[in-house]
Amino acid sequence: MVNTPPSLFSEEQYKVEDASAEVSAIIETTPSETEIDLEFLFTRDIEFRQETLYFIVVDRFYDGDLENSTGANAELYDPTKQDWGKYWGGDLQGVIDKLDYLKDMGVTAIWLTPLFEQIEDLFVGNAAMHGYWTRDFKRINPRFIATGEEPSLNKTQETRNTTFDKLIDELHKRKMKLVLDIVCNHSSPDTSGRKGELYDDGVKIADFNDDKAHWYHHYGEVQDWENEWQVQNCELAGLATFNENNIEYRTYIKAAIKQWLDRGVDALRVDTVKHMPIWFWQEFTGDMYNHKPDVFIFGEWIYNHPQDDRSVEFANNSGMTILDFALCVAIRQALGESAEAGFHLIKDIFDLDYRYSGATELITFIDNHDMSRFQSLNSDPARLMLATVLILTSRGIPCIYYGTEQYLHDDTNGGNDPYNRPMMDKWDTDTEIYRYVRLLSGLRRLNPAVSMGSQWEKYITPDVYCYVRRYRDSICFVALNRGGSATIPEVATDLPDGEHTCVMTRNKYEVKDGKIYDLQLEEHGVIVLSRVGERVKGQTIVRAQLNGVRTQPGESIVLIGDCPELGNWDIAKAYPLEYINENTWFAEIPFDESAGKLISYKYAILREGTSPLRENLMTRRWVIAKEGTVKWRDTWASGRES
Repeated sequence: MVNTPPSLFSEEQYKVEDASAEVSAIIETTPSETEIDLEFLFTRDIEFRQETLYFIVVDRFYDGDLENSTGANAELYDPTKQDWGKYWGGDLQGVIDKLDYLKDMGVTAIWLTPLFEQIEDLFVGNAAMHGYWTRDFKRINPRFIATGEEPSLNKTQETRNTTFDKLIDELHKRKMKLVLDIVCNHSSPDTSGRKGELYDDGVKIADFNDDKAHWYHHYGEVQDWENEWQVQNCELAGLATFNENNIEYRTYIKAAIKQWLDRGVDALRVDTVKHMPIWFWQEFTGDMYNHKPDVFIFGEWIYNHPQDDRSVEFANNSGMTILDFALCVAIRQALGESAEAGFHLIKDIFDLDYRYSGATELITFIDNHDMSRFQSLNSDPARLMLATVLILTSRGIPCIYYGTEQYLHDDTNGGNDPYNRPMMDKWDTDTEIYRYVRLLSGLRRLNPAVSMGSQWEKYITPDVYCYVRRYRDSICFVALNRGGSATIPEVATDLPDGEHTCVMTRNKYEVKDGKIYDLQLEEHGVIVLSRVGERVKGQTIVRAQLNGVRTQPGESIVLIGDCPELGNWDIAKAYPLEYINENTWFAEIPFDESAGKLISYKYAILREGTSPLRENLMTRRWVIAKEGTVKWRDTWASGRES
């Protein structure tokens, strides 16, 4: 838990244990790959919704080891930091050196650009400083570790003495997680007549120009971006594109990523997922979960949208969640470009959350390494603050792009690639954004409404947006104002009557009949009011989520089963679920008496004045873990009257 000023939260809130601690013990005791515990495999999962991610382009963050910067090819390194296409010296030691800076900001998970060994050559004047032109997926980029240090994962498996291993250790000591960026779609472009030369721990196994074993597709570059076959089989920007139909390739890439998981990686960010068929990702994610059941995975389907059927199908059926580009674009339009529709653009995206089976696990962001930074759209730091508060208090898992807290941006060429990847040069812990991230990251872990709850619009104009996050009896009210000072005659907050203190400003607000009357909003003002209710406690906590059911007003959903926690089939004693959106109901269910036992269960809809509507299926069965946190992800089976 971050060091939040005690005046901002009640004493009772401080008694709530950080939910990430629930899974840390599980991670630390994961069985070895040769001795998988079937109970662990089928019962446990990692909870990522309470995390605050921080995305780092490793080469541009901090140079912690001055001796490794030149690398094997000095031509690829620019010590003056003027050539934006070359390496500038950032490395893993630099990340280690700044972990306390990140932890104190409230960051709980860091996402690093790919760490794989890259080609040591220039392509159109650019080096592979970004990490997406891989030469060997089983070796670490020597430019990121100590000079002379062994880069092979195989050769260092026993000793685990690389800088990468040190990073893992230091992260886990701080209860932080590592997200590794991986790319399965392609290897490298044509440099000096070499293209797609791929190695397995130093041994050459494939070559695009001598592809007798058919490791690559050879259909040229994508010409029609609306053609699904071309998007999945043709080349992206001249990059050698893997042939996923080749079982040798699939075996290699899965084995390589498993080695990184074995070394302590907690989560995977997967590049360019739209460029490979969904069956490949279903096989890939299934293998990753079998190998490390508590790994969290999210993918980049660039410019996905909830009205795009293909990207929604991927998010719901691939085995991973996705980066929420649609929300990002709406935030950039509303707050960065001052679009006339304002907050209505953001509301329109939230209104489509029912399209997803896991809207609360979408990764939210306002900029990244492939688009101009937010402040290149709008240099006003107050607008950046509003955008940051929005993703930290809305549904989804927020991700901050490195340097945002220091207002880092370069507006050359509109701030587009590569100028969206400046070198980090300030480490001020007193900036307003740094402080806001720290406070709201703490709030996300203290108040389950913010990380797991439903989201309810309470007031909206193009300039003002008020919403409530709600889960059980925990509530968070948020008001954002992109315009000048304003007064709202009345706004519902769902908070209990009495005085409430803003988490951000410490201003006090009186709630009467669940509302604030004559709410005064300063220019670019922010209000965040939080109430944390009683947390669910149990030997094992099951986080049950049900999708695919359309309830009507007045209906509710319960879980019934053959155990005391689920009422022993007495529907009057069934466990109630919480409404999240039109497609999702959710509950945390404590199991004590039935922990470690096999149970049966199903869902039912309660409707006033008529019989309950039960699922039409033989009961579901599950072995409840003896302790820890468990996820159920179920889809409603069409029911009939009992």
